[in-house]
Amino acid sequence: MPDATDADGLTVGQVSTRLGVTVRALHHWDDIGLARPSLRTTAGYRLYTAGDLERLHRIVVYRELGLGLDGIRAILDDSAADVPGALRAQRTQIAQRIDRLQQLSAGLDRMIAAHERGLLLTAEQQAAIFGPRWDPDSPAQARQRYGDTTQWQQYAERSAFRSPEEWQAVADAVADLDRALADAMDAGVTPGSPQANQLVERHRAVFTSYFPLTRQMQVCLGRMYEADPGFAAHYDGIRAGLATWFRQSIDANARAHDIDPDTATWQ
Repeated sequence: MPDATDADGLTVGQVSTRLGVTVRALHHWDDIGLARPSLRTTAGYRLYTAGDLERLHRIVVYRELGLGLDGIRAILDDSAADVPGALRAQRTQIAQRIDRLQQLSAGLDRMIAAHERGLLLTAEQQAAIFGPRWDPDSPAQARQRYGDTTQWQQYAERSAFRSPEEWQAVADAVADLDRALADAMDAGVTPGSPQANQLVERHRAVFTSYFPLTRQMQVCLGRMYEADPGFAAHYDGIRAGLATWFRQSIDANARAHDIDPDTATWQ
């Protein structure tokens, strides 16, 4: 490489500013032989000629199109390279990435909506799935009450991508459990018995459609099922006294797992 004065070319810093690339990138391209400066000063500093700058311009353009350095080298140095073919292949890859990004964007939109709304179903879909007595405003009310909890976040993440058919399966599982609870109470099943405990554990399993439910949290729900007018009306509307029977069954199952229902907290 011939020696030169500073007037014969551009320094690394000048090229970096002109092309908008880092000095580190220019050094790397030099080290790997992709874009070596044609000149050096007597002090050993790199100097880029007009021809060097033209090659660098092309490297920057191809890099911005997403080509890797090996691909850029092939285009620049291989006279037999199929440049249009390489560019078409790159365009295909970019189109695939765009499609993937659009899918991610749509997923993020659904996740945001789920965190904000809780249930991504129309009022008509909710009525068809959960029954005519379902209040379509209840998800918004739940968010207002529980929106800052971990459980709401878990619920939103589960519901974000759940289809109406999947929600129907959840609703059917809940309805089947409600019937099983009522049938057990009618049959004289006592809280704390193996059959009652099995139904309590089934309730926990069904509830994972919303969020993971510990036994302590289940005790808190049992209290709410009995004390909250809305929940009590739901269970007692299935069978008179079912809300209390279910709460007692949850408490008895908790005791069997060394949990004191009187001191259980939401954890």
